[in-house]
Amino acid sequence: MATLRQLEYLVTVVDTGSFTQAAEQLHVTQPALSHQIRALESSLGGPLLERLPRAIRPTPMGRAVLPHARAALAEARRLHTAARRTAGLEGGELEVATVYSVSLGILPPVLRAWRRQHPGVRIRLREFAHADRLQAAMAAGQADLAVGPSPAGWEGPVRDLGVEEFVIVLPGDDPLAGEPPGPLALVELADRAWVRYAPANGLADILDQACHQAGFSPGTAVHAEQTSAAPLLAAAGLGPALVPANIVPPDFDGLLRPPDPPIRRTLTAYTRTRPDLLTTTFADLLASQACVVPAHIRALAAVPDSAPSH
Repeated sequence: MATLRQLEYLVTVVDTGSFTQAAEQLHVTQPALSHQIRALESSLGGPLLERLPRAIRPTPMGRAVLPHARAALAEARRLHTAARRTAGLEGGELEVATVYSVSLGILPPVLRAWRRQHPGVRIRLREFAHADRLQAAMAAGQADLAVGPSPAGWEGPVRDLGVEEFVIVLPGDDPLAGEPPGPLALVELADRAWVRYAPANGLADILDQACHQAGFSPGTAVHAEQTSAAPLLAAAGLGPALVPANIVPPDFDGLLRPPDPPIRRTLTAYTRTRPDLLTTTFADLLASQACVVPAHIRALAAVPDSAPSH
């Protein structure tokens, strides 16, 4: 059976691309390192590394094993961190993973409240452009807790935080500014060039799907690499943008219109296994403090009081 030490050796060899550098980093002799890699290959039933003249690369079996090796090592690190936590809330580190828009619109006030209540606990934030990458990272053991859209087929605990609204952003002097406020059908903007997201950003999928359902494909004025840039570019007049409403501040000088029909998604907090006290405490604070639909957006979108907003 593979040991954590052998998995660490494998990951280090792959990351450094060299047995010599890996041995130096691990403070072991190269023969000892090679012996442990051979023992691991024997245990798993095949070669894991291909030894090229000037490089080391994983074999197909090695590539299949690597994600599990990394996850096992990350879980072991978290185990040791949890063991070192005194009362569970006085020290240590909590790793939180999320998507870009949530780190912009949801997490800052939650992290501020956490810092006041638990100043001895460090937060390490990992951000991802797409919900699929967030879920894959969580499954690979890269964080204690994930905050993002509902994970598909997730087997661990999932906690709903609320349903977020999306809004259309236009410049303040847009011709539509003179019309009565209220929901705006996307098809009315079918002839516009849009502020779109980079293809790897999960919000790009949401815009494309919404426009497809409205019967058109959005034209492109510009691709925004950063989620935070989309509303600013739209307000500057480059084209309409579809953004999570909670990333738009109350004093925003652009024109905001809720789409018709509404575009929404459920946000959740989820973990792989039964969470420890520190993770549970953070999830409780997140559920009580997370403002999924801010007050100025609730009034704009006429969200009913029964809708979860936290």
